[in-house]
Amino acid sequence: MKDYYQFISLVIGSLLLLMLVINFWIVISTSDQIYDDVSLISHQKVGLVLGTSRYASKGVKNEFFEERIDAASRLFKIGKISHILVSGDNRSVYYNEPRDMLNALKERGIPEEVITLDYAGLRTLDSVVRCHQVFGQSQFIIVSQQFHLYRALFIANHYGLKATGYLSSESGSKFTFKISLREFIARPLALFDLYIWNRQPKFSQDYAPIG
Repeated sequence: MKDYYQFISLVIGSLLLLMLVINFWIVISTSDQIYDDVSLISHQKVGLVLGTSRYASKGVKNEFFEERIDAASRLFKIGKISHILVSGDNRSVYYNEPRDMLNALKERGIPEEVITLDYAGLRTLDSVVRCHQVFGQSQFIIVSQQFHLYRALFIANHYGLKATGYLSSESGSKFTFKISLREFIARPLALFDLYIWNRQPKFSQDYAPIG
């Protein structure tokens, strides 16, 4: 029995070490693509805003959502992007991330005609890959929080896309243990999606390039 527990401990320890190495690789390989100073970002046609829920529990505004919308608005208003692609989950008539992002951008004075909605951004991989395969962009700016941008940019790099990441320099959101743990697990899963399972976006669509 002692040998059994030692074996289990060794397996668990090895898995945790592998996950730690993968997380370190993803973070280090993408860190120089992330900017919080908008003046250092080169102009790109499209800014890709990754979806999240507009509201947290009990109807409280989700800080992650607000920060992403503020960052995308800032990029557009100072001329760093000419078009905004909002990509997220559209699982029901009651939950529609792209529609919520559209409404929030319009509330900040962004014209609806410069916003494209991707209703099939079910996962980060789907959003990034569809930005290229469906909407015709090989160079773009990804807008999200820093912890999320590492993974999104890693996916973009795997597909040979020239993406940079922008996060709000005024970020006030709190990264809880739950969020950190979820991302710690999500990064190795993203690597397996790319290199082992060759996962593709769940939904395909006719080529509809922006611009």
